[in-house]
Amino acid sequence: MSHAKAPRLFLSPPHLGGDETRRVAEAFASNYIAPLGPQVDAFEAAFAECTGLPHCLALSSGTAAMHLALHCLGVGPGDVVVASSLTFIGSVSPAHFLGAEVVFVDSDRATWNMDPDRLREALMALASEGRRVKAVIPTDLYGQCADYRRLLDICAPFGVPVVADAAEAMGARYGHGDDAVHAGAFPGLAASIFSFNGNKIITTSGGGMLASEDADFIAHARKLSQQAREHAPHYEHKEIGYNYRLSNILAAIGLGQLDVLEARVASRRRIFRWYQEALAALPGLSFMPEAAYGKANRWLTVVEIDAKAFGATPEAARQALEAQNIESRPVWKPMHAQPVYAGCRVFGGTVAEEQFARGLCLPSGTAMTRDDVARVAAILADVSRRGRA
Repeated sequence: MSHAKAPRLFLSPPHLGGDETRRVAEAFASNYIAPLGPQVDAFEAAFAECTGLPHCLALSSGTAAMHLALHCLGVGPGDVVVASSLTFIGSVSPAHFLGAEVVFVDSDRATWNMDPDRLREALMALASEGRRVKAVIPTDLYGQCADYRRLLDICAPFGVPVVADAAEAMGARYGHGDDAVHAGAFPGLAASIFSFNGNKIITTSGGGMLASEDADFIAHARKLSQQAREHAPHYEHKEIGYNYRLSNILAAIGLGQLDVLEARVASRRRIFRWYQEALAALPGLSFMPEAAYGKANRWLTVVEIDAKAFGATPEAARQALEAQNIESRPVWKPMHAQPVYAGCRVFGGTVAEEQFARGLCLPSGTAMTRDDVARVAAILADVSRRGRA
């Protein structure tokens, strides 16, 4: 007798709010199907209002946004870009597009984000060597803001701009109460980038945003995103640009998703609390901490597993979940440990390596129910119990 598999639990699937269909229909009815139109303009305006970042540029991906940010900062061959090691490759590959060298900085244990002390060490060492550091890129890891204030204070004496990789952090906050600002909107950041990939808290299926306090910065990036066409009746080009604009249809989806952002963040944080309650009794299992200086969006619920105490490795836990049709994923492999970055310089590195070795991202989609969380927790409890038997 065959048994049907339980429904697939994905790590972080898209979750539509209901209004996206109407907005897309309006875009079709207007015949603005090309990569520009009223929905793009409206999405940029709504995003600015949501985040407090006054100048916003909707683009085809978060990677495109980072590429334009670094381009507009003048990053090029011979330059150095300093970045978080514990991150997704799209955060740092644009530096290589531009011919720069990437130097990586370890995480700290308290937040899992860029370690400010290691950053200071890196900038002092590079300055003593006469190296030209053109940007620092901290990642807001798994929806938790980096410590913008400390990082900016460290970078200021060196005159190095900071570009926040807030790709995973829509709806997160830096600070508390009246002092709280949206992720990527802390005063003094040169720019911030966001992602609307299908697995993010809000999605346009694919897309990104570049945002800044600097109107001229975004104006230049906007020109570059449209093949750097000059103002002329014909096609005139004085610099090389890119085809990076967001589709008007996708912007319509984004408008619908922005409407439900706060509800999505509340859902992710609620799912995290459910996991905390369900897994509290398991030995050797702990959760990614929340920084005292802000409020994470808990894009993904991330746990650390001490294999000896838990009774199984994170990979054994992942395989047990997969056997029951549940998707989970290791923590990002640090960039300094990636084959493509072999030989790149890193300041520290052991913390990020340990987080990769011990970390596991659990399914966290905003449509998950408490029963779904219980299903995941029961499998983890069984793996732990059998391993300790």
